Amino acid sequence: MKLYKISLSLLLCACVSALHAQNADTTSHKYDQHKVFTPLFYPNNGNEFRGASGAPGAKYWQNRADYKLNVTLDTAKHRVSGSTLITYTNNSPDQLAFLWLQVDQNIYKEDSRGVATSPVDGGRNAVKEFTNGDEIKGIYVIKNGKAEKVDYVVADTRLQIKLNDTLRSGGSKVQFRIDYAFDIPKYGTDRMGRVQTKNGWIYEIAQWYPRMEVYDDVTGWNVIPYMGAGEFYLEYGNFDYTVTAPANMVVVGSGELLNPAEVLTPKTMSRLAAAAKSDKTVFIRDTTDILSKSSYPQKASLTWHFFCKNSRDVSWAASKAFIWDAARINLPSGKKALAQSVYPAEVKSNDAWGRSTEYVKGCIELYSNEWYEYTYPVATNVAGTVGGMEYPGIVFCGSDNQKGALWDVTNHEFGHNWFPMIVGSNERKYAWMDEGFNTFINGVDTKVFNNGEYYEKPDAQKAAPAMFAPDADAIMNIPDVIQPNYLGYAAYEKPSLGLNILREQVLGEKRFDYAFRTYIKRWAFKHPTPWDFFHTMDNAAGEDLGWFWNEWFLTTMKLDQAVKEINYADNDPSKGALITIANLEGMAMPVTIAIKEHNGKTGTVKLPAEIWERGDTWTFEYKSTSEIEYAIIDPDHLLPDVNPENNSFSGVSVAKDVTAATVIKAYFDAIGGEAKVKDVNDVVINSEGDIRGLSVVRVSKYKSPDKFFEDIAVPTYNNLDVLHIVINGDSINVKQLNKPGQLNPEVKSAIRIWNKLFPELDFNKSGYTMQLSPMLKVVGDQLAYLITVTTPEGTKVNYYYDQKTGLKMKQFAEIAGNGTTIEWGDYRSINPGIKIPFSEKTIIVGQPIEFKVKNATINTGLSNDTFLSK
Repeated sequence: MKLYKISLSLLLCACVSALHAQNADTTSHKYDQHKVFTPLFYPNNGNEFRGASGAPGAKYWQNRADYKLNVTLDTAKHRVSGSTLITYTNNSPDQLAFLWLQVDQNIYKEDSRGVATSPVDGGRNAVKEFTNGDEIKGIYVIKNGKAEKVDYVVADTRLQIKLNDTLRSGGSKVQFRIDYAFDIPKYGTDRMGRVQTKNGWIYEIAQWYPRMEVYDDVTGWNVIPYMGAGEFYLEYGNFDYTVTAPANMVVVGSGELLNPAEVLTPKTMSRLAAAAKSDKTVFIRDTTDILSKSSYPQKASLTWHFFCKNSRDVSWAASKAFIWDAARINLPSGKKALAQSVYPAEVKSNDAWGRSTEYVKGCIELYSNEWYEYTYPVATNVAGTVGGMEYPGIVFCGSDNQKGALWDVTNHEFGHNWFPMIVGSNERKYAWMDEGFNTFINGVDTKVFNNGEYYEKPDAQKAAPAMFAPDADAIMNIPDVIQPNYLGYAAYEKPSLGLNILREQVLGEKRFDYAFRTYIKRWAFKHPTPWDFFHTMDNAAGEDLGWFWNEWFLTTMKLDQAVKEINYADNDPSKGALITIANLEGMAMPVTIAIKEHNGKTGTVKLPAEIWERGDTWTFEYKSTSEIEYAIIDPDHLLPDVNPENNSFSGVSVAKDVTAATVIKAYFDAIGGEAKVKDVNDVVINSEGDIRGLSVVRVSKYKSPDKFFEDIAVPTYNNLDVLHIVINGDSINVKQLNKPGQLNPEVKSAIRIWNKLFPELDFNKSGYTMQLSPMLKVVGDQLAYLITVTTPEGTKVNYYYDQKTGLKMKQFAEIAGNGTTIEWGDYRSINPGIKIPFSEKTIIVGQPIEFKVKNATINTGLSNDTFLSK
């Protein structure tokens, strides 16, 4: 499932407050090596079911469920009805007197737990409309060819069948039939639903039959109810199913279509055969076919028959509005599969769903070559009302996606065919074992797809503030416990980043990839626990990673590495340097340090995480030949350091004749002179950024002395208004996604100073103080002056000015214990000779973005009405 995270903290680039002293303050540290490198991390030893090496044990078992499903789609009533015949095999060592099933449509009943636990203001997985849920008509055990009614109990989204005869262990089977029906909600907690298009309804049908709960060696029956955020845990088996629908509809589903000659015209079958041999997308059903009666067999209804082998679930979609295209998938073994997409005519363009099948083919082939071969005969992408949801061999993606966003969601949803469709983890308990692993392989995939067409280099430092926020939840929590605004980090981004760190910083790609492939191969079509994953990675990579699993997955520890001091042997830089680093927060990580000397010599030092086994400081020798100009920890921003302000140490002192006032004067001189700056009454700046092919447009308006307007929107999402800020004197109005932001006085104060075009004009006013750091700082690979400004309200802001040019490079501000960072560059003149930065690097919707100015105007006479809150 693709989780779209747009939160105020992200949009304001929240980050943990900086320590402003030149040398790291080790008196307030939180690091304790005994908590990280504990010998008692693993809770128990291996057993005959699950080995200590992480592999399935000699007596590993799991039960099996085979399904025969026959349903009818009633488009007049928006209703599905039919029956399921389940053959359940008990491979466990236990006798079973009862069985548990999932009846997930019951979440849409007015008295469901999902409704009771949906936030008042809604949310992606909230229940937005009510139905009668799964309407069970009867349950019958099939015994000796006869159907016997059995007693059953429905408990919210679970159903218990009380067997008349206990199901014996060791492979015994029971077969039972359930007759049922349900009404299709328009919005099915963003996992299923229906939407009207100009050419008809699109139905995306999931959780559409009673499904067996998993009975395993860990907890027995897994009966956590379905409440929206938590996904699924299901048994494997074969699915033989039919869907009867009006003849003018196209039906696509998990698995292979067994009766194409009965539901397709000869012309359609010919096109489909051509697509199966083509690496280029071939239209099966184009715009002209949608309204043509000759495009389908002339009957009132058709029954589509599908078969899906060794799967944990199946889903399907149906519409008469579908355009249908397809292409061949080439698998490493030489086998072929079919990539196909169905979508309405409204989104056919090459900037949108016209490239969907290319994306499907691309990601399936990449994952198959990198990790494990795709196991289904068809991969189908469906455009509809669901934002992003995965099922075996078929995914539902929002029809409004375009360009990089469509690649992103398609790539993500099909990545789920590896986690959890092939590796069948428990999504109800461990969302990170499917979402996090999938997000990780998405990043590996995106880096190479079409030569990196949609790849954006990650910046872990910029992601750290929100990922390691004070109210963060640990990864190892069930998804319904994790706060909704943090689920994207705990389930998706943080576990993905952790795997990236292991791959790039701890193990290296070769060792990591071998271990990760070993995990997939061992647990393909089985049910691993987190400990099976941890043990497998340790054993296959040859590394005891208990310290990493402990800090990253079970705690909310943070990372803060700092350069503390640099000393020289005999006070002679040519004899070598002793560099001391500090670990100021709870987490231990490897260290990479880039070093530059005055003579121009550069070097890089890499240290393993084990240096922190000895405590919170570490000193190492560097063979310097001249005085060190600077040392920078993690220069490529690969680690989520919550306080990058102390990551660098400059050995260069500020000249004695330089003061805060002279630095500010140099800045004014560099941008046109203080007199000209004071003559600026208003400014309008239009800028644009790009996130994975999606344009993000920003309009900023300033009016002296205290007015500001900003609007950030994504035009391709119906001009989605991401962030709207209006400052008018003492009034501040902030909206994200058209919802008001809750701002305390301290945050308001920070936002006010943050959004001034030339805040330096205020620095000499009453109540402001300026403090110049005695040592130069490092911004990127340049030296800069640091001035810490304190406002009358007590807000502290760090401003960095280039030592050579005088231009402002960066600012950092604390906001209620958190902060924001922006970096500027590419200064250009605009009338009347004032220079402003045409490049601004920041974070928005969790992604690094560089806004580039398209145009800017000065003194156009902006009306005060511009700054009225809407």
